[in-house]
Amino acid sequence: MAKVTHNGKPVNTNGELPAKGSQAPNFHLVDASLNDVYLETYKGKKKLINIVVSLDTGICERSAKTLAEVAPRHTDTVFLTVSADLPFAQARACKPGTAPNAFTLSMMRSRNFAKDYGVLLTDGVLAGVCSRAVVVLDVNDKVLYTQLVPEIASDPNLDAAIAALK
Repeated sequence: MAKVTHNGKPVNTNGELPAKGSQAPNFHLVDASLNDVYLETYKGKKKLINIVVSLDTGICERSAKTLAEVAPRHTDTVFLTVSADLPFAQARACKPGTAPNAFTLSMMRSRNFAKDYGVLLTDGVLAGVCSRAVVVLDVNDKVLYTQLVPEIASDPNLDAAIAALK
C-alpha cells in the first residue's frame, strides 16, 4: 500500500503502481459512447494514462485538457484519462473528439482498474476513487514511467510523463 496525502492529511492506496519495466495489467473501462474498452483496444500504440480523482475538480480537468492539447503532436500515442466519473460527467469536463487520440475512460462497470494499478484510495473522504497518478506504457504495454502524485490536490508532472514517450 502506498501513502499519499489529501489536503495534507495522510491517506492510503490499496497497493503500488506497476513497476517500471513490468507488463501493465489489463483493464476494463468504459468510453464516452458507453463502449467497453480494454488495454488491447489500444494495441500497437504508446499509452499515457492520466489517472484522476474526478474530472469535476480543477486539477483533474486541467490535466486532461493539457493532454488533449499535446495529443495531436504524438500520433503514435493514445492519451487516456481515467476516473470513476460517469462518461456523461466526463463529457462535461472534456468534450469528446477534442483530439482524435485523447480519451476519457470511466470505471463505471468495474473498480478493478484502480485495484490492479494500485491507486484505489482505501480511506479518507475520497475512499473508493483513484488517487492521482500517471502511467506511461510502450507499444507492447511495458511500463516506461510512473508517478503517484504525493499530494492529491497537486498537479502531476505531465512534462516528465510526456518526455517518457520518446
